[in-house]
Amino acid sequence: MRRVLLAAVLCATLVASTRTRADDAGTSPVDPAAEKARRGATVAKVGDRVITVGELEDRLAALPPFQRATFGADPTTVRRAFLQQILVPEGLYALGAAEQKLDQTVPTSFEVERAVSSATLRAIRQKLGPESAIPMADVQAYYDANRDRYDTPERYQIWRILCKTEEEAKDVLAQASKSLDIKTFGDLARDHSLDKSSNLRAGNLGFLSADGVSNEPGLKVDPAVVKAAQGVRDGQLVPTPVPEGDAFAVVWRHGTIPATRRSVDDVAAQIRDTLWKARVKQETDKLVASLRASKLKDYSDGPLFDLPTTLGADAGGLIVPHGPRPREGGAP
Repeated sequence: MRRVLLAAVLCATLVASTRTRADDAGTSPVDPAAEKARRGATVAKVGDRVITVGELEDRLAALPPFQRATFGADPTTVRRAFLQQILVPEGLYALGAAEQKLDQTVPTSFEVERAVSSATLRAIRQKLGPESAIPMADVQAYYDANRDRYDTPERYQIWRILCKTEEEAKDVLAQASKSLDIKTFGDLARDHSLDKSSNLRAGNLGFLSADGVSNEPGLKVDPAVVKAAQGVRDGQLVPTPVPEGDAFAVVWRHGTIPATRRSVDDVAAQIRDTLWKARVKQETDKLVASLRASKLKDYSDGPLFDLPTTLGADAGGLIVPHGPRPREGGAP
């Protein structure tokens, strides 16, 4: 094996170091026959495995730029390193596996298990039938039970300055009315608003539904603020301060998103997809639970906790908890 590796690497280094692509040198493209011959040139042989210029280029082209950059700073260095670090070792590993007949045992058994497992999942899907086979009555039942997913109420984009007193709110309202624009309102919100979560974004509360719930996560205001905003048009200020708890709000209705109503026919395909996936999961989980109860034997993950913290590069960088084995019930 060592002799094979040394010979392959020397050959690869010699050929890769003497070849550069026409585009690297800035010359014009060669004719098709010359290009075919160039790509068919051998850069390394590992046993019966022949690695050509074309294969090396195609494999490199499939890598994202950031990954190619890890092999070097210029095209020649990248190609040479990729050949020596990736393609040659791949061939050597395959050759070593063949010599030890590993290709006839472990990998094959894994592939067979994977194929059988995939066939089982396909059988479950085939048994359930296609999504289109789900009856409309089931679609209607799901639609009725989840109506709020398909009907969205009218929502209002509201900007608000929350003031400590009514007098302060009236003064802020008067200043905003003189020059109603984003800068003016934002400056007033920064200087006067008690709501520190919104005063630095000009008092923007996002889009509120009638119950005061915003599309901004975790934000809800007094529904009276929304009700007051409903009394004016987009772009207008509510003409008087709005009581909000112990404070008073200057309210600007900035915009509106109309309500949406989607019928069961509009979302039937989406609902069938949801129902079909849920049924596939249900049948799969049922099968796994049944087989687990009757077929799974001698299950013990205790030895996993005796492994070192880092298994290293040979294990793909897998990190395993290190320390005392947890006691029964999950307590350390």
